Amino acid sequence: MPATGNHRRRTSSSLTRGFIAVSAGGAALALPLIGATTASAAPAQSVTAATKTVAPAAAPAKAIAAAKATPSVYSVIAGDTLYKIAAGHSVTGGWQQLYQDNREVIGSDPGLIRPGMKLTIGAKAESTAVESKPAASSATPVVAKPVTYTNNLDGWIKESLAVMAQHGIPGSYDGIHRNIIRESSGNPKAINNWDSNAAKGTPSKGLLQVIDPTFKAYHVAGTSMDIYDPVANITAACNYAAAKYGSIDNVFGAY
Repeated sequence: MPATGNHRRRTSSSLTRGFIAVSAGGAALALPLIGATTASAAPAQSVTAATKTVAPAAAPAKAIAAAKATPSVYSVIAGDTLYKIAAGHSVTGGWQQLYQDNREVIGSDPGLIRPGMKLTIGAKAESTAVESKPAASSATPVVAKPVTYTNNLDGWIKESLAVMAQHGIPGSYDGIHRNIIRESSGNPKAINNWDSNAAKGTPSKGLLQVIDPTFKAYHVAGTSMDIYDPVANITAACNYAAAKYGSIDNVFGAY
């Protein structure tokens, strides 16, 4: 007797149905699947659109020169002269330019500088150098007026100080004046015929009572060879005092 039983239709699993659905759909269903899993390349960026780096513009030459021309302030110390300061700081134009740049501080006498004075180095001289264009031809050039000195003790000392500044010889107005009053009372023709120098045949002469050998040894070029000449006498005596004592300012008695 043949076996009897129910013949059931095999139920497809969800996976099988999915496969069949894909197979039944054919290419129509395959296209969306392929499109969803395929990456599309981003459009290439144009090379010419890249931003170019531009080098910064060079700083104007005038601004660079101005930065280099920044002036400095120098405080005068004992023993300083305009000549010494100008030489030590390589001032273009020497002590004369340094004096012109600081005339309002120093005053009319270039040899009269005192400890503590504040001098500006590289101010007017350097600022003129950074100008990019010359002054208009119609401008009237400024000519420094020659300094004149009175023919008296005040004038002699000031003129001597100006010569001393040119040669780097230290000394101040007060130091010179103090020693002149003690030595000769301000008489340029004074002569000492009674001391030991006079006994040796070399009397002290002039405002600062210098003997002939000392005057000749310490005479400063540009001044008179006459020992009684006030400016020559003062300058030679200060030159001697600088060599022996450091400055006429350090002399407070016979020297």
